[in-house]
Amino acid sequence: MSAHPSTLDDDVRAALDGVTLPDGTGLGASGRVTGLSVTGGRISLSIQIEAQEAAAFKTTRDMVETRLRALPGVTSVFAVLTSERAAPPKLSPLTPKAKPDPLAGIRHVIAVASGKGGVGKSTTTVNLALALRAQGLTVGILDADIYGPSLPTLLGLHGKPGMADGRKLKPMQAFGLKAMSMGLLVDAETAMVWRGPMVMSAITQMMADVDWGALDVLLVDMPPGTGDAQLALAQGTKLAGAVIVSTPQDLSLIDARRGITMFRKVDVPILGIIENMSHFICPDCGSSHAIFGQGGAEQEAARLGVPYLGAVPLTQALRVASDAGQPITARAPDGPLGQIYQQIARAMMAGLNAAGAGQSPALKLTGDLT
Repeated sequence: MSAHPSTLDDDVRAALDGVTLPDGTGLGASGRVTGLSVTGGRISLSIQIEAQEAAAFKTTRDMVETRLRALPGVTSVFAVLTSERAAPPKLSPLTPKAKPDPLAGIRHVIAVASGKGGVGKSTTTVNLALALRAQGLTVGILDADIYGPSLPTLLGLHGKPGMADGRKLKPMQAFGLKAMSMGLLVDAETAMVWRGPMVMSAITQMMADVDWGALDVLLVDMPPGTGDAQLALAQGTKLAGAVIVSTPQDLSLIDARRGITMFRKVDVPILGIIENMSHFICPDCGSSHAIFGQGGAEQEAARLGVPYLGAVPLTQALRVASDAGQPITARAPDGPLGQIYQQIARAMMAGLNAAGAGQSPALKLTGDLT
């Protein structure tokens, strides 16, 4: 059954008006609701609170989600608690975690990050996850890019997540991977006009309110930059390490350095740098063209003393597979690109195991990946 949009809007407001806050006032008239979006039966909103009100308002948030999910025509609800006046997190490895780790049941949580957008980080994350899956590991992907989620497109995911026991969401599955993304919770054309604290709250809830189950590896596809989303993850769970994706040119490497510096400040090991779009392979003649320069990421890894995991070329086959929702490592696992991603995955896991044993990982993967 589908409700008329205007009717659904009225029903949503009436439902919010019917929620009573701890101080006895109604939520709808309290001025605390921001970022309300009602699109195609998908509802997202933020409830403004003071930092000290977080515990008391969890029940309020649950009540809001329950009431809104019961409305005719509603397919999904995502409500976050946010305190915009909360003190910024300290960039210290000694900062204590006041709450239990929501991802404690996952063996390794690894951030895949870049300082700059447009370097192919999400494509790298998905193919790296599939390469790990081919090694017999159980793998999930958390798409933490709230503003520009790419995971639904890259994995060909449609529909919405179901509910597990209690109020947790079930991650969706594709190609043997578990996956969760804001792009699965809101309409594809909805603009997430959220401030930093709202983004941090959303990422925290996507970690805590998703039933990931037992996983060997959870890859977190980070948004570009070194801001709120990165801190929400680094201080919300125990990261086993971070992988930095960069293209060879200096413009990208400058921002990659900032990403490495940020993770080091919060005591997260750098598992290595991947040079994406290392060169372009012409689909007609097969010739190679270093359109973004050559070897920049490898040189930067050596300069910074972090592992160099390998290089991935830019090909038409990679682009076509990604747009079709059939990642190249799933479509052609034994092809040239599939083998490259699998070698990178093995190098990353070797470095992760070495770091866990207190050893220094090798600074370069031997062998020609290109």
